[in-house]
Amino acid sequence: MTDRARYEALVLPHLDAAYNLARWLTRNDHDAEDVLQEAMLRAYRHFDSLRGEARPWLLAIVRNACWTWLRANRPAEIAAGDDELESDAPGPEALAAREFDRRALNAAIAALPLPFREALVLRELEDLPYKDIARIAGVPIGTVMSRISRARGLLAQALRPAAVPRLRVHK
Repeated sequence: MTDRARYEALVLPHLDAAYNLARWLTRNDHDAEDVLQEAMLRAYRHFDSLRGEARPWLLAIVRNACWTWLRANRPAEIAAGDDELESDAPGPEALAAREFDRRALNAAIAALPLPFREALVLRELEDLPYKDIARIAGVPIGTVMSRISRARGLLAQALRPAAVPRLRVHK
C-alpha cells in the first residue's frame, strides 16, 4: 500500500472530527476550513511520524494549527483564555436534565475561553479519553481534567435560567 493510500485510509475518516475541532476553536466556518486545509497539509507532510492511532494524532495537528492561526489572527482571544476561572455553578448533570435551546448551548460553548472550549469539545463532542486530550493539547492529564471541570462549570453558569421574580398573592 502506498503512503498516500495509507494516509487516505487512516487519516481521512477523521476529517469530520478534525473540522469539528477547528470549527469550535476558531468559531467560524471559513476560518475552520482554512485552518483544516493547513492542518491536513501538515498531516500529509509528516505522515511518517504517525505512531499509534490516527485520530488523536490528527486532532493534535489540527489543534496546533488552530493555536498557530489564533496567535496570528486573534491574539487577544488566547490571552483571555489564560485566566483561571472559578465557578460555583451546579454541575452540568443538573442542567442536562432540563431542556434547553441548542443555540444557547452552542453560543455558551463558543463563548468559553479557548483552552476550556478545546478540552470540552475534545471530551464531550469527540469523546476522547483524558489521556488523548492531554497528548493532543500537550498538557498534563490533571490540567485536562481541570479545564473540563471549569468548562462545565462555566457552561452551567451560562445556561442557568434567569431568576424569575416571585409573584405575591394579595388577599
